[in-house]
Amino acid sequence: MRSKVHGRKTRAAGIACATAALTSGVLLAAPGSRAQEQPSVQELPPVEVTTSSPVVKAKSRPKKNASAGAATQASPAAEQVAVPPGTVLDDHAFVAVTTVTDSEIAASNGPTLTDALANEPGISSTSFAPGANRPIIRGLDSYRVRTQEDGIGTHDVAAISEDHAVPIDPNSADRVEVVRGPATLRYGSQAIGGVVAVENERIPTFAPKGGVSGVVRGGLTSVDDSADGSFAVTAGTPNGIVVHADGFARNAEDYDTPRGRELNSFVDSKGGSFGVSRVGPDGFIGVAFAHIESLYGIPGDEAREGVVPRIDMEQQKVLARGEWRVRDYGLEAVRFWFGASNYAHDELAIHDPGVENEFEIGSRFTNKEQEARVELQHLPVGTVVGELTGAFGAQWGSRDTRGQSFEGESLLEPVSTDSVAAFWFEELSLSPTMKLQAAARIEHSSVDGQGWDAFTEDPGDPDHFLPSTFTGERSFTPTSASLGLLQALPFQTVGRLTGQYVERAPDAAELFSKGMHEATGTFEVGNPFLDVERATTLEAGLKRSTGAFRFDASVYYTRYNGFIYRQLTDRECDGAPEAGGEFHCEVAGGGGGGGGHAHEAFDLVHFQQRDARFYGMEVAGQYDVAPIWNGVWGIDGQYDFVNAEFENGENVPRIPPHRLGGGLYYRDANWSARVGVLHAFDQNRIGLEEIATPGYTLVSAEVTYTYQSADGGVSAPVYTIGLKGENLADDEVLNHASFKRREDVLGPGASVRLFGSVKLN
Repeated sequence: MRSKVHGRKTRAAGIACATAALTSGVLLAAPGSRAQEQPSVQELPPVEVTTSSPVVKAKSRPKKNASAGAATQASPAAEQVAVPPGTVLDDHAFVAVTTVTDSEIAASNGPTLTDALANEPGISSTSFAPGANRPIIRGLDSYRVRTQEDGIGTHDVAAISEDHAVPIDPNSADRVEVVRGPATLRYGSQAIGGVVAVENERIPTFAPKGGVSGVVRGGLTSVDDSADGSFAVTAGTPNGIVVHADGFARNAEDYDTPRGRELNSFVDSKGGSFGVSRVGPDGFIGVAFAHIESLYGIPGDEAREGVVPRIDMEQQKVLARGEWRVRDYGLEAVRFWFGASNYAHDELAIHDPGVENEFEIGSRFTNKEQEARVELQHLPVGTVVGELTGAFGAQWGSRDTRGQSFEGESLLEPVSTDSVAAFWFEELSLSPTMKLQAAARIEHSSVDGQGWDAFTEDPGDPDHFLPSTFTGERSFTPTSASLGLLQALPFQTVGRLTGQYVERAPDAAELFSKGMHEATGTFEVGNPFLDVERATTLEAGLKRSTGAFRFDASVYYTRYNGFIYRQLTDRECDGAPEAGGEFHCEVAGGGGGGGGHAHEAFDLVHFQQRDARFYGMEVAGQYDVAPIWNGVWGIDGQYDFVNAEFENGENVPRIPPHRLGGGLYYRDANWSARVGVLHAFDQNRIGLEEIATPGYTLVSAEVTYTYQSADGGVSAPVYTIGLKGENLADDEVLNHASFKRREDVLGPGASVRLFGSVKLN
């Protein structure tokens, strides 16, 4: 388990304890992490932008040591002072938020954001390919999980298919936050399952204390003979101009598994950005340009047969961001975000295995998108029941998407999606021990495209299906609201209770898909008559962030009305229509049905809606056992599960299994170490046409050394070097949530990673 607790010293003599308080919105920080307090995307953005580690507050100015959750220095005497029940409430999130720091990202072996998140409680992965690995949050993925960078969406086509990458390399992230619950209402109905938010300084929001800050990172990994490196530098001038530049490159060969090398699992990517801001006492405004390109293979049966499918992806993006601290006219601050991008990727394959390296383009996906959001934070308002803080805002988005095939029916004809929304957040301090939060969002979206309104069996030939074209626009107005309560409890614990009602508009691909989808081996038929998806969630949690024993536990229940899913049928279809416009779709395993018709078979699926329910639990905890040597040692543990069923008791497919893990850790001022085990149980709760998946056990170990020169000061660099082993028992890992499960594509085997960094703060 990579638990989340930020470290603080427990002795004036400098014995660094692996305990630390939970920062606002952080689940638990790894004993080995060097995390500083960071803002959560659930909170409002910081008002102060002139320090390198801004503190998130909804109040007008941060208060030092205002929260027991802040990273503070404490003496042993202070630790022994009894804290009376009902003390001032910590600034905790209303739902669990998982944060992964840059040091944890550097230690993870993988080219995607998900690689550093996948073993966290409540989070798993699609693991379709090393270069394309999307997060799954509480059993939800694709159209229900939003990925974003500094508040703006990643503007890709990753939700359409599991083989499509999210165009952000983990080396470009200062930290990654996974947000669930009411905070997702800031970003849109497509974030109904959660938000994976990358935070960085590509648009500088503060001037470095010493005029210049930067970091150089690098790593080598044994399982795929990979090498990766990156740099980032930010420099400020006396007149408030701050510039930033970063770049990365990585190369990974096919990875090893307990059964041998997994063919066509390579990744080769590079990219970077340049940004400039004007920073002053009343805010900042800046702009950045980012570029990424990646070439990666898709492992599986086709790769083993010599087809060698791969994706060549590229994206350019322009970002803008600003903040004006008004502090008058009833406003605390005004903030805006803007992004415009141009994304494209080609899907290549060898169609004639007898001709080496003759790749042809089978499909091309493009996405041009623009997005803007503005927020107005009002000044705190005193009421008869307590202080009221909050913000309101608006969001606009427009995108043009296409999935063009050069071999058969195109999966997605050109489709345009436009949306506009208004949202509102308020937080009321009812007492020093109780807070109440309310949020609401109303959104209007229109989707204009071409699909099929019917795909029916030919009465004269049961093996042929006739499509009926639908061309037009669908409009939706989803509305959402939430209410949350935080209550300080005895023994320095905080209880939370949240109720949420969220509506989600169907995505363009759910409405208008109409063709073969080679990545998932499906022939997908959208449904232009889908209705808004509705989810009602109740979540309760309990957290203790101080003392020797720290934990965070959540339980949740979600009821879906009109859950949108891909319904698998008993038919297999050709990818291309025949001369009369009909598609040959025979019963799976029918031996040709229509007179031995030879074709490449794709499983026929229809987008449909059914009621469903999801429920689960996430628990993570740490206990500092005793001081030892120059630090402290302790134990940690985690458990999580999600169950999902349709209204008739049938299981929702591709749901991750129960997981249980724990470990031992040590930390002092320079060294951190941990050994741990995470076991995923057998997954026998399977949907129609699924197969059971055996469990697996991951054994890991990590040691890290951090050093800063004795003179200290702003300009003193910090050196870090570490060694991490993953899946050290070389267990066979099959991911039940992956479409590649049927093809027995194993996860990486035993691996050792050497990583390091030099950081100038």
